[in-house]
Order: sequence, then C-alpha cells, then structure tokens
Amino acid sequence: MQVGIGLPNAVPGATGRGLIEWARRADQAGFSSLGSIGAVSYPSYEELTVFAAAGAVTERIRFFTNVLIAPPRSAAELAKQAATVDQLTNGRLTLGLGVGWREADFLLTGRDFDGRGAAFDEMLPALYRSWSGEALDLAARPASPPPVQSPIPVMIGGTTQAAIRRIVDHGAGWTAGGLPPDAVSEFATKVRTAWQAAGRDGEPHITALVYFGLGDTEQQSRESVLDYYKPMGDDVAQMIAGSVLRSAEAIQGAMQAYEAAGANELIFAPTVSTGDQVDLLANIVFG
Repeated sequence: MQVGIGLPNAVPGATGRGLIEWARRADQAGFSSLGSIGAVSYPSYEELTVFAAAGAVTERIRFFTNVLIAPPRSAAELAKQAATVDQLTNGRLTLGLGVGWREADFLLTGRDFDGRGAAFDEMLPALYRSWSGEALDLAARPASPPPVQSPIPVMIGGTTQAAIRRIVDHGAGWTAGGLPPDAVSEFATKVRTAWQAAGRDGEPHITALVYFGLGDTEQQSRESVLDYYKPMGDDVAQMIAGSVLRSAEAIQGAMQAYEAAGANELIFAPTVSTGDQVDLLANIVFG
C-alpha cells in the first residue's frame, strides 16, 4: 500500500509560502501523493492553483484532489484547469471528484444544488471528450489543451449506487474519504464486483483518507477540524475531530488496518499547517 500526505490548503493559518514548502518536504520525504480537500464556501486555498505552483518545486510526488467538488464548475473550466496542471506537473495529477454536500458551494457559484448528481453525470464524459480535443459545444472551439496523461486518472467519491455506476463507467477507482477500514472493505468489494461484471480491465484503485495531528497540537488540531465540518452539525464535527490520529501507534495501526481492508493508497490529511508535521509523519511511516 502506498502512503500519501495531504496538503493543508484547508487548514486555518496556512500560508502560500508554507504550502509550497510543505509540498517540497513531502516530495523529498517519499510520500506517494499530495492530497487536497476543498470547498468554494470555505476560506481554503484553491487546490488546482496550489498544485500548479507545487509542481515547480517537486520532482516525483503525484497530486490528488481528494476530493474536488465538481458540479459547481463547468466541464470546460475543470477540463482546462486539470489539463493545465497535468502539463505543468508533467503528468502527475489525479482528479478525485465528488458531488459535494455544502449547499453554499452551489449558491456561491450559481449552480443547482438539487441537480448536482445529474450535473456530475453529464460532466464526467465531457471531461474525457475535452481532453481528447473535442469541442463541448458546436459553437465553440476545443477548450482544453491536451494533458500529458491520456486521460488524466479520475477517482470517484461517494458510497451510493450512483457512485459505483460512475466509477465503473468513467473512473479509475474509488476514493473512500474518511471512512473506517471496515466500511472501506465492504464498499470496495462492491466496487470490485461491479467493475468485473462490467468487463473493465485490471482492478479499480482504492484510496482511503485519515486525519492526523502530531506533537503538542491537539487543541489547534481539534479547532481546525471543528471549523471545517461545522456545517455538518456539532455531533458529526466532534466525531471527526475525535478520530484524528495523534500518535505513532495510531498511525501505524491505521496503515495496517487500511491495507488489510484492501486500500491501495492511504492519504494522511493534516489538521495542522506547520511543516514539521510532514517530517514527524515521515519518521513514523518510513522509519
């Protein structure tokens, strides 16, 4: 199982220079991917913009939007943005995409919240068409430059039958978000079964995510998580804050549990933005 690290682009107190330094450290430490979370309605740094800049100070680490809420953007915009990042990073982008749960994201971008699932279904094939050089409207020219990867890998989030259908029809695999290992194992089995039934080659990639905060950072870490998940209600936000991994034993236990659950990659998402978190986690993961 590969091990990646999140980018603190949605952690309060993060700075632009700090994000770039974080990316450089993560690349040198040996993590497989640099992940992101984001929401239009939260004061986070826009993930694809940060990835474009981080590509200039890194050599090998992949960039993974985990997840980018797709329906508030148009297919033409997202295809162009993703292809640009893929070119600037020499083919190191993976798009993790989801429909989203924050209604404010859609209000702020003038999109229909209730119709987000249908919009996502229309967007997914349009992304591939745009990357192949096809115009998305008869009155327009092709909008996207060609990406390095043909096509850019797309991971789909969600735990519904619609998510399974999207994975099988359009995805390279499933991104499980912050689900516990037993839930990852159960849904991953459903994804693999549907994948095989559809005659897809190979196996779907499965990625999971957990939050971490190491050192004397518990209060800061909890406040960060509670602030981000406040719209889900206090009970849910408190539950997520309580699940943050804060010790070497917890980190190592999570790696073993998610590997046993069938994850191909585990992303440790930060709850503190200081760069020493990269080194602290690397010392645990890689020895």
